[in-house]
Amino acid sequence: MKAEPMIKPAPRVRLRPGVLLHYLILTLISVIMILPFVWMLSTSLKEPSDIFVFPPQWIPSPIRWENYSEVLQAIPFGRFYFNSVYIAALVTIGTVLFASLSGYAFGRIPFVGRNLVFLILLSTMMIPHEATSIPMFLFMRDLGFINTHFPLIVVPIFGAGGVFGVFVMRQFFLTLPKELEEAAMIDGCSRFGIYWRIMLPLAGPAISTLTIFTFLTCWNEFYDPLIFVNSRELMTIPLGLSLFTDEAGTSWHLLMSASVMATLPLLIIFFFAQKQFMEGVAMTGLKD
Repeated sequence: MKAEPMIKPAPRVRLRPGVLLHYLILTLISVIMILPFVWMLSTSLKEPSDIFVFPPQWIPSPIRWENYSEVLQAIPFGRFYFNSVYIAALVTIGTVLFASLSGYAFGRIPFVGRNLVFLILLSTMMIPHEATSIPMFLFMRDLGFINTHFPLIVVPIFGAGGVFGVFVMRQFFLTLPKELEEAAMIDGCSRFGIYWRIMLPLAGPAISTLTIFTFLTCWNEFYDPLIFVNSRELMTIPLGLSLFTDEAGTSWHLLMSASVMATLPLLIIFFFAQKQFMEGVAMTGLKD
């Protein structure tokens, strides 16, 4: 009879005091960061009279699901939702397209003054958005685009958000080996063919990072809709949430219910794209 091999017990993992302290600090920071979201969810299910009781009541009793239905009755939340979704989607698609084209040009195509032009482009990010809002408002007014969604789509694509996208894509394209382009050129591939067929498929992590950043920024944008939009049917979610605050005070239970519904798309997007997001962040700044 053959002797059965002995199963060795798994070695015990010993945490050093420094590593344990590191994990404790990270856990504490995570708890501190998640508490506002827990309070938001808890408040969205409370009676108005139970919101500011002390000590705080984290588990609502009773649970008031009617808050969510009252939000849909108080404001045209579905319309705000649709406006935010399609504006954020168009801005994200446009930013990724133009930023990837510009990033490829600055990162892979040698031309006179390339670094100088890129430096001037980056310097525009240092100009506060509030400093250019009045000239931009006057420009859009003369074109007849006030109280439309056109400024909310075009301005972010070619503004500071677009410049940030160019920086992200350029830094990623600099990490790719030159042999890919040289082999494609030998086979007769054009510059645009190299960008579309070779570089763009390899830029998945950077595109995922840029997509998440752009979508989050556009989804949470409050300043531009406040300036360019006047009609209620054209409002986005951040602007619509301000309707729960008036001279009489703030309807916190409705505001938190609407905020929970507004936050869900962001959580879903980050949950499914977090791997690509982390890879893109890690690979963005490898080369100057």
